[in-house]
Amino acid sequence: MRSPQSLRNGEIQPPRILSPQFHSTVSVQKLRRFNTLILIFRVASFCFSLAATIFMVTNYRGHNSPNWKDFDAFRFVFAANGIVAVYSFVEMGVSVWEILKGTTLLPETVQVWFDFGHDQVFAYLLLSADAAGTALARTLRETDTCTGENAFCIQSNISIALGFAGFLFLGFSSLLSGFRVVCFIINGSRFHL
Repeated sequence: MRSPQSLRNGEIQPPRILSPQFHSTVSVQKLRRFNTLILIFRVASFCFSLAATIFMVTNYRGHNSPNWKDFDAFRFVFAANGIVAVYSFVEMGVSVWEILKGTTLLPETVQVWFDFGHDQVFAYLLLSADAAGTALARTLRETDTCTGENAFCIQSNISIALGFAGFLFLGFSSLLSGFRVVCFIINGSRFHL
């Protein structure tokens, strides 16, 4: 085997530098589809969380009617869904950036761990808020609150159900961001190919 200096006519072969970011067209398309799937889950999480927030904040029928602000669990449902809606909106922008530019907004290491960690935290926040709201809604169903003002209880139940749907889609995005973390640990990159 010849050394790089012993090529014909005394030419020196330049060292080959392989870019760690090089990907074939097929892997770029797969990555774009993967990021599009994450974007779809984030859009769904945003829509459901925003709808749950709106349903809870508008759950007031008048002076003699119960108000969602009077119940700690319903305030928790409102706050958790509002926080997740804002987070999902920001992550939608980050996902669109990644799809269009082909790179992460933050450095890759930070972005991968940021997405995974925040998806986990906010999914559990949403799950605990909706569980607390469900317990209160069941308790109210046994009292005079729901017999006298059925619309209040129905709208509370709808808000909680929308929150659970938001949790489901945030959970799906958490699974995909977890997959990206595993790929990052194994390959040193968020790319799975």
